Amino acid sequence: MGLSGKGPQSHRMVIFAAVFILMTLLILYSSNTVNDNVYAPFHVATNHVAKVTDLKKWSGKDGYVPVYGNKNMTLHCHNCALVTSSSHVLGTRAGEEIDHTECVIRMNDAPTLGYGSDVGNRTTLRVVAHSSVFRVVRRPNEFLHHTDSNPVMIFWGPPNKIGKDAKGTLYRLIQRVSMTYSNVSCFSITASKMRRFDSLFHRETGRDRQKSHSWLSTGWFTMVIAIEICDNIKVYGMVPPSYCGRKPATKKMPYHYYKPRGPDECITYIQNESGRRGNHHRFITEKQVFSRWAKQYNITFTHPRW
Repeated sequence: MGLSGKGPQSHRMVIFAAVFILMTLLILYSSNTVNDNVYAPFHVATNHVAKVTDLKKWSGKDGYVPVYGNKNMTLHCHNCALVTSSSHVLGTRAGEEIDHTECVIRMNDAPTLGYGSDVGNRTTLRVVAHSSVFRVVRRPNEFLHHTDSNPVMIFWGPPNKIGKDAKGTLYRLIQRVSMTYSNVSCFSITASKMRRFDSLFHRETGRDRQKSHSWLSTGWFTMVIAIEICDNIKVYGMVPPSYCGRKPATKKMPYHYYKPRGPDECITYIQNESGRRGNHHRFITEKQVFSRWAKQYNITFTHPRW
């Protein structure tokens, strides 16, 4: 009787084992499929013929509104160092070279204190996204440390958050910094110019930013602004568009040099490039455009060089 009782139980165990194996195979297959999708590039539309845009004549300085006072955006530099926030700048010892450049451009809340030997100490222009305003204005002394005598800060974002007519919390914070530090010229990008940044992305990539669920990165705004104001640009720490697809896999590097435990740079790039739900930065696509612009606007890349 005991033996006959084990029959159905054994049969159930066999069925359970078979189902378990089948589910495991399906999960593995799904994982491989997801990985393939993750590495599927967004990139410039395959049938898109890039239209040459003369960014020197593209907009002029009328797209910048002073946050306080009647200042005008008149900054112009012969040579610029555009220092990215990438951890590729660490260990470069490029700080002295950067500080000797006529104008130094930085992004968001990337600090110089404690990193001067690699990223330099001077700041001529800082381009700040609406999402970074709180981090910048919370510690203004840190980001205005060793700035040039008349530094410029340009804030970009939705007009209803940083626009002069919005009078929202972010705008008031920026205004307070501008009033406190009278030597700093703070500007916000107008709604019409924000739309022009969108149309430029569409023109250069064949992709509609909104329809493709894309957010332009601070790097995109900073590069275009740098082209407007600089005759020559040397970019520190930006990897080429093909960097994250190389085999064998590239060494893992933190996305930000000042956040060593932050996300990996290439994983961040790839996930954003392939994301279809929600809004994502198209870092790799943007770098493809920068690569085309390099010869046209005297842009060179170092650490890594490409």
